[in-house]
Amino acid sequence: MTTLRFEHVGGEASLRSLQDWRHVHNTIIPAHPLSLDDVRERAGRNHLEVAYLDDTLIGCSTVRPPTDAPATDTPAAATVIARVLAAHRRRGFGGEMYERGLKHARTLGAEVIETVVLSSNPDGLRFALKHGFAETERYLLPGDTVPWIDLRLSD
Repeated sequence: MTTLRFEHVGGEASLRSLQDWRHVHNTIIPAHPLSLDDVRERAGRNHLEVAYLDDTLIGCSTVRPPTDAPATDTPAAATVIARVLAAHRRRGFGGEMYERGLKHARTLGAEVIETVVLSSNPDGLRFALKHGFAETERYLLPGDTVPWIDLRLSD
């Protein structure tokens, strides 16, 4: 398997990595385009990375840190999202990005791993199901016409 090169988006991230993360996100989720300021804000609360094969942009990932409810027995849940541009799918890149994100989420203390996929992305849904996720909920955000699908990694 070819190894991808990853760049962290946040802190002293280059403008290129911010733009590339934004490009992948906006390409795969066109209903919710983000500005560079939106990406900077997300990078302040989530772990964002872009993936390259040599100098070719392949995709991006997001790890939302674990959340838990201290007053309950709810396990700490992190969200791991791997997005791969269509031209680079089915070559193992999504799996490599996902494993990296999963490892990062676990180092942050995640006991439960979740992901979210736009229902208009059948490749993303197929990928999540193949990697052990099970659907937990479908919903529409205000003003949306395409449902989001929440999934949880099965034990």
